[in-house]
Amino acid sequence: MLARMTDLLAHRGPDATGMFAEHSIALGFRRLAILDPAPSGHQPMLSRDGRHVLVFNGEIYNFIELRRQLEALGHTFASSGDTEVLLAAYRQWGRECLQRLNGMWAFLIYDRVERRLFGARDRFGVKPLFWYRDGAALVFTSEIKAIRDSGYAPLEVDWQTLASCLLEGRLDTDQRTFYQGVARVPAGYAFECDATGNLAWWRYWSLADETTKLVEPREPVAHFRDLFDDAVAARMRSDVPLGVQLSGGLDSTSIMASMAGHLRARGDAPNELHAFCYMDPEFDESAMISATLEQTRARLTVLDSTPEQLWDSMETHLWYQDEPVHSFTSVVGFHLMALARSRGVKVLLNGQGADEVLAGYPNYFNDYWAELIRLGRWWRAAREMSLVAGPSRSALGTGVRALRSSLGQVLRHLPGYDALVRGRQRSAVAADPWVSAAMKEQWRPAAARYARRLDDVLRDSVETGPLPLYLRVEDRNSMAHGVEVRLPFLDYRLVTLAFRLGACWKLADGRTKVLLREAMAGRIPEIVRSRTRKLGFPTGIDSWLRHSLHGPLRDLLASRVVRESGIWNLATVESALEAHRQGSVNLGSRLFDVAQICLWIHGSRAWPQAPLRKPVGYPLARHAPLVSPV
Repeated sequence: MLARMTDLLAHRGPDATGMFAEHSIALGFRRLAILDPAPSGHQPMLSRDGRHVLVFNGEIYNFIELRRQLEALGHTFASSGDTEVLLAAYRQWGRECLQRLNGMWAFLIYDRVERRLFGARDRFGVKPLFWYRDGAALVFTSEIKAIRDSGYAPLEVDWQTLASCLLEGRLDTDQRTFYQGVARVPAGYAFECDATGNLAWWRYWSLADETTKLVEPREPVAHFRDLFDDAVAARMRSDVPLGVQLSGGLDSTSIMASMAGHLRARGDAPNELHAFCYMDPEFDESAMISATLEQTRARLTVLDSTPEQLWDSMETHLWYQDEPVHSFTSVVGFHLMALARSRGVKVLLNGQGADEVLAGYPNYFNDYWAELIRLGRWWRAAREMSLVAGPSRSALGTGVRALRSSLGQVLRHLPGYDALVRGRQRSAVAADPWVSAAMKEQWRPAAARYARRLDDVLRDSVETGPLPLYLRVEDRNSMAHGVEVRLPFLDYRLVTLAFRLGACWKLADGRTKVLLREAMAGRIPEIVRSRTRKLGFPTGIDSWLRHSLHGPLRDLLASRVVRESGIWNLATVESALEAHRQGSVNLGSRLFDVAQICLWIHGSRAWPQAPLRKPVGYPLARHAPLVSPV
């Protein structure tokens, strides 16, 4: 059973495999060798005395510093990587070791004497960990698909979660998944489990707690810049080649400039730095990318894929993702990761988290203006609105939206306001012409979330959405090809600093991410630092579905799997596709959702499935089998 599960996750760790089984517990591991590729770094890793067994997915970036501390306390090490350091940290400090770690992780440590399992997921949930339990077993895995091959769970679709996705666009906003009984271990949480399967959970790190007890530094820009460079340097610790997914944007350019600086400082050739990008002709960022390459001397490789090639890979992409994604951009990311691996690059530094931590999305302006209005800073709010509105947008309309947002924050305290919000939600769901009545019956309103300040909105973006979704997509896309992604902007020191600075360090003078822009003055090309338009890796999905992809989508809508799914009002969808083809509306994003949901439903039902038999084990009253491939 464990061999089946670990084989199914071979893409996450193609370099080595290992298993440990004893009594009612079985631990499996697939290794992607980044640090200390020698056998001394293989897992599951046993402590010197054989008492503790570790399986660990991720990286501890400050392992060198921790190793020095542990050696001073008497620990010795047989390997040069971070896995043995993590195991020693737990043996020295117990559960308190989590506060000392800087990195991304999902790990399990089994105490063979006390018959107790300890596990944790990193502060922001960069690395995945799912769990499932029934009366016979408790299962933890890095990807949902392995739970099916355990033989314990059939992985039936959670229709309520799917309805929330279809009708409200909710993805990865809580611990539920698209499969019944399968949940995510929350970010920033740890747990212990005894031999009978009893679980105890606790939250070991909270952004809200951390940002209320720290003092703002005297030189925020200099402090941020130093922390950022240190975060990048720590994530460059690798025994394999490094690269960056480069767009023309501020985040990836800042990372690349910092990496190039570190390489120069230690005497390495700048052309050892690899850059990978995708540019749709409709969204030309070549001027920004060329300026960055000229400054950093990095080696660029461009993804050259046609819309048809991207479309044809969607089923494979969704198989690796396990769950639906947010846009066609995810498919592009899947191919970029494959391109990096094909060039021998196993580690990429990317900019995920910068937009949510430093306010990089334009919609945050409304929240900022509403905060200024509520504080009585009317003239400042008016000035900021005028700078963002510009000649192409209505200043009056901008002001009305900000006032409405500010008023809503006041009205939410009145009796009956929550009921009014839920009523509007139900009306919007009922009026959706695309989704079938049967699916609408599965929908349940989510609890309303309100934020008074910009920082509250940003914290919600980090903890609830959209960041958890983007982290999931990035992890599955990269690990599908045996590539590890490291995220400097989610160094917890950098995040806590950003959250204890005022809103003016995020949004001001019509600019987003003010703190980062100030920190990068003179370090990145000015054409990138001063730009305000945000793109990322956009695709021309609207035009593609009018031309080259119109036929494939039309054929998919006519297929048996779509017509028998009962999810869509097909007549409405087909009419929408025709209206889109004629150019009277732009519905590319919604039409992509139709396509991916249909392919995902079909693909998940067609997954290779292990016989649904329970492995021979101990009765639950004595020991609940615990299976954990990581």
